[in-house]
Formats: sequence, C-alpha cells, structure tokens
Amino acid sequence: MPETTIPPAVRRDVQILWDYHDPRHDLRPCEVGVGLGGLDLGVPAVVVDLFHRGMFPLVVFTGGNPPATAHRFPRGEAVHYAEYALAHGVPPAAILLETRATNTLENLAFTRAALAAHRLRPRSVLIVSRPYQRRRAYATCRKVWPEVEVLCAARPVPLDDYVADVGDARRVIDMVVGDTQRIDLYARLGYAVAQAIPAEVRRAYDRLVAAGYTGRLA
Repeated sequence: MPETTIPPAVRRDVQILWDYHDPRHDLRPCEVGVGLGGLDLGVPAVVVDLFHRGMFPLVVFTGGNPPATAHRFPRGEAVHYAEYALAHGVPPAAILLETRATNTLENLAFTRAALAAHRLRPRSVLIVSRPYQRRRAYATCRKVWPEVEVLCAARPVPLDDYVADVGDARRVIDMVVGDTQRIDLYARLGYAVAQAIPAEVRRAYDRLVAAGYTGRLA
C-alpha cells in the first residue's frame, strides 16, 4: 500500500519545493484560458471556476492520450477535461480542443497554433495546471509563446491535502522533484526560459534526490 502522508524526515524539503513552484501570480482577466492535460481533475475544476468568474471568455483544453493517463482518460486528456467543463456550465462555444500534445512544451506550442488556425492571436493567457507545474508552465510559455502575457493558476490546495487526495506520497514527491529538475534542465536545453533557483531550493532538491525520490527525473 502506498504511503498517504509525507515522511517527517523529508516533509520540510518537500514543502520548500512545493512553495517554490507557486509563482504567486495575481490573477486578472485574460483573453484566453489554457487547461493543461494530466491526471488531475483539479485542472478543469479550476478552469470552470475561473470561467464563471469572468477571468477569460475562451478556454483551450490541451492534451492527447499519452500512456501515463490513457487508463484514466481513454478518449484523451483534453476531451475528458472538456466534458467536465461542459457538465459544469461552460458553453461549447467557449471551448477549443487541442488533442495531440504529450508534454508541456507541446501543450503550449500546439495551443498557440490551434488559436492561430482560428485567427486568434491573444495578448494574454491564463494557464491552469497542477500546483507543482505552474513555474515550469510559465517558463515554457515564455519560451514558445513570447509575445503573450502569461499568468498561471492551480487549485489552491495545501501540500498535505494534495497528497491525501492523490493517496500516494511518494508519487507526489517524485513529481515535485522531477519538476524542480526540469526548471534548470529545460532552460539549458532551450525548452524554457531560465528561472532563478534559490540555494535553499537546490539544497532541498539535492537532499530529496539523495533520499531516493528519483522516479520522475528526466
């Protein structure tokens, strides 16, 4: 059985990384919302909330059918997310689908192309992702879609509550550690703009890797 709580010995380091991935953007209305695909139904739930609050008039759900999520979303991430949004009052005319992407860079590059195909070239986008994906989504968007102003949002859930919802502490820690690695790695590979990484974050990351939380390292 997976652990459902974070081991006390690594709790502080995980919290440091969790906090780092929150860019603390002050949300305001944007021209387009973007819901990034994955396993987390918190993403379409936040999209629905933001849409009904008037934060954007149009949303693109992006995500294909990669092996990691096919068991839960057999028709593809974007399709299932859109079905959730439709069931919660978002009108069909306010939704576009991008159904090919299998990673964050493709999510944003393909979303940009899908909008351009509809002759839409927004000046601002509000990206909704998993909580620990926000900083990487921001850095990736700045690289592949540099002309837009970008804000990032996620379900406002504390770390321990998120772990309890997932039901697998190791999986969450692996994901948070993996996203931290990608902040630096993807900037060096040219997939994202560089982000400052405080020394405290680097030390917490190194300790978690040494403790064996390597399941999502690239």
